[in-house]
Amino acid sequence: MKIIIGSDQNGFGLKKVLIGHMESKGIEVTDMGVYTEDPVDYPDIAEQLALRISSNEFERGILICGTGVGMAIVANKVPGVRAACAHDVYSAERARKSNDAQVLTLGSLVVGTELAKSLVDAWVASEFAGGRSAPKVEKIKAVDERYRKQEQ
Repeated sequence: MKIIIGSDQNGFGLKKVLIGHMESKGIEVTDMGVYTEDPVDYPDIAEQLALRISSNEFERGILICGTGVGMAIVANKVPGVRAACAHDVYSAERARKSNDAQVLTLGSLVVGTELAKSLVDAWVASEFAGGRSAPKVEKIKAVDERYRKQEQ
């Protein structure tokens, strides 16, 4: 599995830890920044990562800011992307199994390092379950498509 990861300055330290954690499990990780703790605007990072997901360059991505919320909002603006912010293992798992979320967002000021590793592990190990969730995800895609057409 190939995962792309990005953060703002608030998520920089946690991002480095998670890259090492995933690589130790044999996951190929592409770090798209930031590379220092200098301030950046998280919408720039979130949009760039989400575009790489929507173009199918990467199957999954992780975004980290202070709360994870801002990154999720921005990533979800990119057509075809489903981003979920998780602060507990069950939500991280269900983001994949029920919602087919390709992007996980985390808040470095909200979750500690060990919890963040557990969230990533649960999300990476989970696959979309389909079943009763499939028609709901199809409706999400239909809403996305409707609004994409209106913009054109």
